[in-house]
Amino acid sequence: MGKDKVVLACGECKRRNYNTTKNKQNNPDRLEMNKYCKFCRKHTLHKETK
Repeated sequence: MGKDKVVLACGECKRRNYNTTKNKQNNPDRLEMNKYCKFCRKHTLHKETK
């Protein structure tokens, strides 16, 4: 119940770079964060994937 694992993928190169957790009851929509992508070598928008 509590927290579920989610994967964040880069919005530009689409590579899956980060794993994190979220509470689906508090945040039912997809997670979006600005994170550093080591493949693009810059900060990009990372979105939650399946």
